[in-house]
Amino acid sequence: MCPVTTRLEPLTSDLLGGTTHGFFTRRGGASSGIFEGLNCGGGSSDQAEIVALNRDRVAQTMGVAPDRLVTVHQVHSAEAVILDKTAQDPKPRADAIVTTTPGIAIAILTADCQPVLFADRAGGVIAAAHAGWRGALDGVLERTIEVMVDAGAERVRIQAVIGPSISQRAYEVGPEFIERFLDEDPENARFFINGAGDRYLFDLPAYGLMRLRAAGIGQAEWTRHCTYSDPLRFYSYRRSVHEGEADYGRLISAIRL
Repeated sequence: MCPVTTRLEPLTSDLLGGTTHGFFTRRGGASSGIFEGLNCGGGSSDQAEIVALNRDRVAQTMGVAPDRLVTVHQVHSAEAVILDKTAQDPKPRADAIVTTTPGIAIAILTADCQPVLFADRAGGVIAAAHAGWRGALDGVLERTIEVMVDAGAERVRIQAVIGPSISQRAYEVGPEFIERFLDEDPENARFFINGAGDRYLFDLPAYGLMRLRAAGIGQAEWTRHCTYSDPLRFYSYRRSVHEGEADYGRLISAIRL
């Protein structure tokens, strides 16, 4: 379980230098039981007031008021929205957020899927995207970049970082899964290796990096943290299923100008 501490642990990247950002681990939160740590998932069965307290701690670390830590209603889509004000109710249904407004921290939630933070510091445009296999396949990363460009970013100046995600050694899939990717592009076979029987192991972060780099941005990297393999630091949907847990926590990743 997560060690008891009130100190949050936002992982950062030099590629996003000049922004305030963090891929937050589960350390430093108020949740207990299977959610122990910094569970920021309002859709979980954790106590709502505890989730709100966890989010308040993230907002404080990001240097913003709680209502300026902005998220969306994630639906595994390729939809990206521009937000330039405080939290909205109801939240927009989307899986990526773009802003040019200083002092707003935009954030997304994950628990194995890719959290991706983007920045064109010179252009004053940032973004945060939730890219699971479906969103990445459907183009959420490219759509995020397009919306950033529409907001004033230059593609070659955009830096992108994939945060803690499930790694290939832990991501077993069936033949119907690989078929979706091969139908889109036979070259996608390079992101799969053979597993047991008819199973395959899928490299989600490598696939995400390929999509980002093919979109022509300046630089992209993965922090190389596996959510499944490190239960002390990260929540994992797949690990919770394998361990027979009733629910799972959600990690938050945030960025602001």
